[in-house]
Amino acid sequence: MAAIYQAVCRRASSLICRFHSTYVQKMRYLNDLKEDDSLCRQAQTSGTFYLFHNLSPFLQEVGKQYLVPQVSAAEMKRILEKFKEAEQWIEKSVLIGCSDEHVPHFALDLGALEKSVIEAELKGSFTDLRKALFVVDEKDSPLLASAQSLLRWHDSHQYCSKTGQPTQKNVAGSKRVCHASGIIYYPQMSPVVITLVSDGSRCLLARQPSFPQGMYSALSGFCDMGENVEETVRREVAEEVGLEVESFQYSASQHWPFPSSCLMIACHALVREQQTEISMNSLELEEARWFDLEEIVEGLKRAPGSSKQDDGRLLPWFPPKQAIAHQLIREWVKQQTSQLA
Repeated sequence: MAAIYQAVCRRASSLICRFHSTYVQKMRYLNDLKEDDSLCRQAQTSGTFYLFHNLSPFLQEVGKQYLVPQVSAAEMKRILEKFKEAEQWIEKSVLIGCSDEHVPHFALDLGALEKSVIEAELKGSFTDLRKALFVVDEKDSPLLASAQSLLRWHDSHQYCSKTGQPTQKNVAGSKRVCHASGIIYYPQMSPVVITLVSDGSRCLLARQPSFPQGMYSALSGFCDMGENVEETVRREVAEEVGLEVESFQYSASQHWPFPSSCLMIACHALVREQQTEISMNSLELEEARWFDLEEIVEGLKRAPGSSKQDDGRLLPWFPPKQAIAHQLIREWVKQQTSQLA
């Protein structure tokens, strides 16, 4: 009897904790907003807005910091009334989250409106997202990335792929519906592996032609249909640098909006010390090379484009701390340092 009583008490305690959990309440509130158009439309009148212009986020420079302002619904309406299209534009916003106090957050792209007028009103500027991720606070970068991805998805999915008819987004922007066919479209992410290859004492970093000058990063590639993560890691390393992975370890994951909405699956891969000669695929990479611990530690200290070699080329530098590639490199340094201690 005592055991039954204890089990009932544990169950009741669990339910109470779940009921009072801020996270659970927040997630259920967000789900209600996605499913209930009238509730979400009402939330638009009290929420805050993150602004974009042709997918570039709005930032304000305060001292030496770049802030991502949350524009109130009242302020948003005041600005839009200057264009006499307030209600029409608010309908184009998409839900991207909410605070612990259940203040909903929306993203809105004002690309068809005069950029200079908005910048003057709010005393800031619209900045390319790649540049913005280098300067904003770490807590803001995931929100900007997910907001831009959702806005881009809506812009590219305005027509049904089966009927060619226009699709209609729900108020929250969590889906689009083709009323002619009944097909519902949901935003999707593409899985990508990003792998830091090591031979035990060095790590391999590479450059793509599209990278900023001097920047090196881990290898990455999209998962093919039917592949699991392990298979993708082995294939990508073999394709790009001609090396065979002996073992690998999962690290973490991150949403990344480039070139589109991607789920970056970060891994460490080990290759045999006796088989480390790089055979680079020049169609995908511009350069690939091994770095020892000292080179990596020095590279982590450099700001982008801060130092040049004798031949005029920039000394190697690595992705910003907001990127998961940076985390992989830091983890490798920590592992190597602990082995030397």
